[in-house]
Amino acid sequence: MRLVAITADPLSVDALVGAVERVARARGDGCGAVATFVGVVRASHHGRRVTCLVYEAFDALAERVFERIQTEAGDTWPEATVGIHHRVGRLDVGEASVVIAAAAPHRAQAFQVCRYAIERVKQIAPVWKHEFFDDGEAWVEGAVADPDDEGARATARARACA
Repeated sequence: MRLVAITADPLSVDALVGAVERVARARGDGCGAVATFVGVVRASHHGRRVTCLVYEAFDALAERVFERIQTEAGDTWPEATVGIHHRVGRLDVGEASVVIAAAAPHRAQAFQVCRYAIERVKQIAPVWKHEFFDDGEAWVEGAVADPDDEGARATARARACA
């Protein structure tokens, strides 16, 4: 299994955790902790009942952005391994839209890497969300930060380490 992916298939936390652990073990002593983040379609947004979401992405570019996030995380946490999978297409309430798994020697690092990865996904990944409600629909503004903006990267790092 690849550590970065855009897919129309349902996401599996267990599969991504297994892939991240295998990579961590192959790099040396393995890991002492794996932290995960699962973004799930919620039932309401700003007081409106959500019926479903449709995610769109520029797949090849999104995967390159996920690889960039891996590299950035490695610059700060060199012993860590991170995987990022994002789903596209129609998702119903309760379905996972993004799964991140981060392995590191210690739990604090694993949590930090995981948080850093989702912050950067939200900042720079070319993934767009179309929300459908009982009473209408709306596009949600996606990533707007320049991937090379060191200020945005520093903000993500600060949130991860808070």
